[in-house]
Amino acid sequence: MSCGVDMAKIKISLVRSTIGALPRHRATVRSLGLRKIGSSSVQEASPAILGMVRAVSHLVKVEENK
Repeated sequence: MSCGVDMAKIKISLVRSTIGALPRHRATVRSLGLRKIGSSSVQEASPAILGMVRAVSHLVKVEENK
């Protein structure tokens, strides 16, 4: 569905446990493709993904992937 424009990629890593997190934060972490502490996924930096990262910013670490 890209219109010829490649979006930037970001690497998202889970650095804190989701045990004490709100259920909706747990669901957000799972939808980002993260399971265990230390797991990471590479996603496109779309507004939807950035909004999810912002919601769980206390649980994840984000790096720009070139």
